[in-house]
Amino acid sequence: MTGMKHLLAVVMAMMAMTAVAQDIKVGVCDWMILKRQKLGEFRLAREIGADGVEMDMGGLGKRAMFDNKMRDNEAAVRDFKFQMDSTKVEIGAIAMSGFYGQNFGEKETYRELIDDCLNTMDKMGGVRVAFLPLGGSGNDWHSDKAKRKEIVKRLREVGDMAAKRGKKIGIDTPLDAEGNLKLLKEIGSKGIGIFYKWQTAVENKVDIAKDIKKLGVKNIVAFHASNTDSLCLRDDKAIDVPSIASVLKELGWSGWLFVERSRDTRYVKDVKMNYANNVDYLKGIFNAQIEADVQLKSDGRDRDYVETIMKRSLKVTDALKISYTRTGRNVQNIVANKYFMLNDIYAERDSVKKTDKKLAEATADSKLYRSHFDMESQLSNYLSPSQIEKVKDVMTYNVVWVTYEAQCDMIPTLKEEEKRQILAWLKEAREFAIDAENSNKKHAAFGKYKGRINNYLSGRGYNLTKEREAWAERVKARGGTL
Repeated sequence: MTGMKHLLAVVMAMMAMTAVAQDIKVGVCDWMILKRQKLGEFRLAREIGADGVEMDMGGLGKRAMFDNKMRDNEAAVRDFKFQMDSTKVEIGAIAMSGFYGQNFGEKETYRELIDDCLNTMDKMGGVRVAFLPLGGSGNDWHSDKAKRKEIVKRLREVGDMAAKRGKKIGIDTPLDAEGNLKLLKEIGSKGIGIFYKWQTAVENKVDIAKDIKKLGVKNIVAFHASNTDSLCLRDDKAIDVPSIASVLKELGWSGWLFVERSRDTRYVKDVKMNYANNVDYLKGIFNAQIEADVQLKSDGRDRDYVETIMKRSLKVTDALKISYTRTGRNVQNIVANKYFMLNDIYAERDSVKKTDKKLAEATADSKLYRSHFDMESQLSNYLSPSQIEKVKDVMTYNVVWVTYEAQCDMIPTLKEEEKRQILAWLKEAREFAIDAENSNKKHAAFGKYKGRINNYLSGRGYNLTKEREAWAERVKARGGTL
């Protein structure tokens, strides 16, 4: 009987754990990735690594209705749903971003606009959350009694419209938890909640983790999980994402985190780089990493060593500007696996060397030869030939182009066929350098070919000593040094 009681307790505990298990998904705002109501938003979101998008209702301006392509266009609805299914990217919420610029408390067609949004939510597969910003209502709507009364009345009305259809409208306010709780009580509609925006909290000097706890997760319908544009989230000290994640885990909150901004202003127009970086960071913090097609062969390896190799491989995807994207994740794993394989080959060689040096070298050479093209073959599934060239260059410190450009600068009279030969030999040297066991051996591989190039140029009648002296003078005149 005691055993049965213990088993029952375990089962109940597991059921309780399941009941509070988090299902947190990360999405991007389609208007911010420059794909507002465009079919391409789904493929782009997938490449970024997002689980879904927050689809906007379209521009509003001073028009009576949103510029909503889904309103009377069944073909557009079918196309969108097909893309959702084929990319496995969801619509997690629908936004009425037009109210960033229009006053919800004064817009005459507010009922029709909300109804249009609710209808679109149904058409797009039963989306349950809508975003309604109150930014266009001014900075004093919450403190001006008359304005507040009108907005509360309208929110109660549209909230009830949403509740009747099993949906929630999330509002963004400048209030802290205490202020939001008071506002929600005034509204008194089950169809209204808070669409919690981290940027707004930061601007109002609110401690997000503490504020969320005070507000209570039952009042939060979704998050805009980003700050204003300045840095990507992983580098932004203004938002303590791990603390936020800890509180949400403690409270058992499930739902959507949507990245709206947090773009690195140095590369503000690079959509993939910024949003993939933020999505990857959020997924890492919330333990929902992007699944890669290419599995990382890191099992049984020292954790610090793996981390070092992953950082080294990240330099490759950084150079290609695809870091943290789905493609980037696969490329990073392919390159890391190449480093792992080289490490294994040379470790085996060193072990066998203790008893048979010749066999050790022969076995290593054989394995290097047989495996040499594996990386390039795998990369071809994700990258163009020119991108694969870039991968090789990053892995070999860009020696090919540094050396080639130096040769052309040193001897301005080089003929085209001579330039082609020099470049061909340098790229051949790069193939050996890629498989070399350390940086010294990589440079040594190029060193052999540099000697071959010097002999070739001397044989073509070039006086390399004089060419180098004249080159040094030209560089000095330009204010540089060799």
